[in-house]
Amino acid sequence: MKDFSIDDFAAIVGIDWADKKHDICELAIGTKDYQWSVISSQPADLHAWATALENRYPGQVVAVACELKKGPLIYALSRYNNLIIFPINPATVARYRKAFSLSGAKDDPGDAYLQTEILEKHMDKLKPIQPESADVRALAQLLEYRRKLVQDRVDLTNCITATLKNYYPQVLDWFNEKDTHVFCDFIIKWPSLVLVKRARKKTLMAFFNAHNARYLQVNQLRIDAIKSAITLTDDEGIIKPNRILIEVLMPQLKHLLDGIKRLDAEISRLYKPMRDRSLFDSLPGAGPQFAPRLLVAFGSDRERYQAAAELQKYSGVAPVIEQSGQKSWTHWRYSCPTFLRQTFVEWAGQTVRYSFWARAYYEQQMQKGKPHNTIIRSLAFKWIRIIFRCWKDRKPYDESKYLQALKDRGSPLLKFAVKT
Repeated sequence: MKDFSIDDFAAIVGIDWADKKHDICELAIGTKDYQWSVISSQPADLHAWATALENRYPGQVVAVACELKKGPLIYALSRYNNLIIFPINPATVARYRKAFSLSGAKDDPGDAYLQTEILEKHMDKLKPIQPESADVRALAQLLEYRRKLVQDRVDLTNCITATLKNYYPQVLDWFNEKDTHVFCDFIIKWPSLVLVKRARKKTLMAFFNAHNARYLQVNQLRIDAIKSAITLTDDEGIIKPNRILIEVLMPQLKHLLDGIKRLDAEISRLYKPMRDRSLFDSLPGAGPQFAPRLLVAFGSDRERYQAAAELQKYSGVAPVIEQSGQKSWTHWRYSCPTFLRQTFVEWAGQTVRYSFWARAYYEQQMQKGKPHNTIIRSLAFKWIRIIFRCWKDRKPYDESKYLQALKDRGSPLLKFAVKT
């Protein structure tokens, strides 16, 4: 990635963004003439401002500082080739403000000025946004949306389960998986025990067959359980409100399942032609869910990271070590992209099942009394270093080669695996 200096730009702009308007501070390089302005967040006004900026500095590049990495404002400004966007952590601006203001009072034009000053004096410590290709960016957004929808599915399923336990708990025993269409359609069709007990055996069998639940023995057990079931309560003051809530929630869950399926199809379509697909498919336990997430985590620009430690720190997997006097302590890294850290930590947990050395490492640390979450984060730290080398060399991961490397180094991990 190119290192920029103040001399590379004709002007520096700080933008304090808001929902309805943006406060702007502009400084032409070589002057101390700060110019303040306010524009609305409407696309037409953003375009007019960017066009005017280009006319003031024709053929020259302008640096823009903003407390955002993505969002409508960044998407709008990214279309202009003369603008280089430097994201600044909001916490950095807040602490900078407090360092030079006794009151620490915040105002929008002042924050725009602070961002301009930070960029002017500390540009060497900031990294501009270097967008990936459109397909990689689309894949990244889809994967993040999918992760959020899966969490929504878990939350909704838990709410449905808790509600059914209030008046219709038997149905939870009839279906092992709650996040399925057959479960949703069954409750939508028969939202109470009284209604399902009225259904004929032929009707129930036809329903299960229509949903590809064709295990005759399983279906017969379900039908027998339905006919012999006894209601938890006959109190309509309990049954009616819970049934109404279920009738509201079940279509939501069904629609959510369809949405996740649609995202899966689009993710697969974008991921298949990716050049680095074979590399990330080779990782143990990656599969169709984690392989695209790992590809997006590293990206396609090999110059983005010069060492594995950069990604370990940026993703929040590397811990923070602080020192003061003779004291030293380690803590969780708070400022990082949450989804990126989730990607590495969640996948590292999967590798315990699919990688020989990862399983051995996990068991070794468990015997030392380390908690599960600490071990998985430490495992993710190790995996990033391994994948980084594969990514730089454009070579798929080979478990046998890595085990041989451990053997050549006389790693105590393999000795532990042999003993156990």
